[in-house]
Amino acid sequence: MFVVIFGRPACPYCVRAKEYAETLKQKRDDFNYRYVDIHAEGISKADLEKTVGKPVETVPQIFIDQEHIGGCDDFEAYAKEHLGLFD
Repeated sequence: MFVVIFGRPACPYCVRAKEYAETLKQKRDDFNYRYVDIHAEGISKADLEKTVGKPVETVPQIFIDQEHIGGCDDFEAYAKEHLGLFD
């Protein structure tokens, strides 16, 4: 499983999503992730909307195996239910 997190600096939800991903990486051999700093990479809101396929108001925007999951809360719920995030 590969997760991509699109986020920005100083965003508390982006930091939390990265922390969840790092925890999962340590716990699971089948999990890896990439964090994409949209500011450093020059990714605009319009670029992100094209990738997501709908209007984007917030970051992070998270994809699991190229499928858009949503934001930090969505990722947390998915990881709890399917990946044993807090087990």
